[in-house]
Amino acid sequence: MLLPVHEALTRILEDAPKTQTIHVPLHEADGYTLATNVAATRTQPPFAASAMDGYAVRHADLVLGKSLEVIGEAAAGHRFSGTFQAGSAVRIFTGAPLPDGADTILIQEDAERDGDTIIPREIPKCGLYVRPAGMDFAENEELISAGTILNFQSISIAAAMNHPTLPVHKKPIIGIMSNGDELVLPGEVPNDDQIIASNAFGVASLVRAAGGEVIDLGIARDTTSDIVNAFDRAQNAKCDVLVTLGGASVGDHDLIKPALAKKGVTLDFWKIAMRPGKPFMFGKLDNMRMLGMPGNPVSSLVCSLLFLRPLLLAMQGRDPVYDLDTALVGTPIPKNSQRPAYLRAFAAKVDGKWVVDTFAQQDSSILSVLAKSNCLVLRGSFEELAKTGDRCTIMWI
Repeated sequence: MLLPVHEALTRILEDAPKTQTIHVPLHEADGYTLATNVAATRTQPPFAASAMDGYAVRHADLVLGKSLEVIGEAAAGHRFSGTFQAGSAVRIFTGAPLPDGADTILIQEDAERDGDTIIPREIPKCGLYVRPAGMDFAENEELISAGTILNFQSISIAAAMNHPTLPVHKKPIIGIMSNGDELVLPGEVPNDDQIIASNAFGVASLVRAAGGEVIDLGIARDTTSDIVNAFDRAQNAKCDVLVTLGGASVGDHDLIKPALAKKGVTLDFWKIAMRPGKPFMFGKLDNMRMLGMPGNPVSSLVCSLLFLRPLLLAMQGRDPVYDLDTALVGTPIPKNSQRPAYLRAFAAKVDGKWVVDTFAQQDSSILSVLAKSNCLVLRGSFEELAKTGDRCTIMWI
């Protein structure tokens, strides 16, 4: 009996180890996943500061037509060093510390200056244009949570919190090996019996988008020794996960399974109840996980979305969930067969609602349809005809 997708995913994730915690400099932290909560080491701003250019004053001293004496100046990084007194004003610039005793900023547009005196033209509210100490955050306040994918927002606030480095999960190292005598790399000239190898490039892109690092193990030819050699290189490179592409079926030239046996891989399961992607396998070789993908490009990419991506997220302390949504069926979808299906489709907003249309051609070798797709429509075993306007589940890709 073929293994259901949900059970296969459960087995893959059940003892997936998290990668070790390392510290990376802020300028290298983009895309990493935060390993622990991070708290502020200081209060921001650390002092009451001016939000505008103008004059720091006591609100009680402001009277239309009554002059105030300008007794000094404060700029960002240079506070007023004198003693602030009642009936006085300090010329102040944005970001400068407010002098002790002042409580309001009279902006320069609302002040008429004559030598060392100013006369207010408008009376602002008390406290206007003053940024109080701690307005942004307070020391020891936890502002970034474990599991956060670091980006410009979280890195910016980490810098403001005075963290030069951040504790992150080391990016999982993923070895990718293609298999088949029929394959040549893009840019090479294939003979009449060969095709261009595309799977590894798409899977590698997906790995990087999920926070992993890729080691390209190249194309293993259809010999057990060549495949075993690729396994050895993956181990020597300390790959966390080895992904094989092709050779996972039952033909005479499908040699992944015999190579796994020769290497002593503990095979957990082989073959999944899904379309595309039935000949998918999962096993372990010491500390390295192994995912054996089908050779057809769409099958390998769909399996990568369903199994490899969640594994990478879990290893980085992130929630290994699918990006699911609901949509209305545009063109009818025929009754499904026994295996649950993941149909390439395109969803668009129509009158504020997602409407999805599946592509007529769903052969697992056709990449041009996947290139036009932005989602997969999930269809259960023997699911009945879905009519226009019916609701269906989609997975964004």
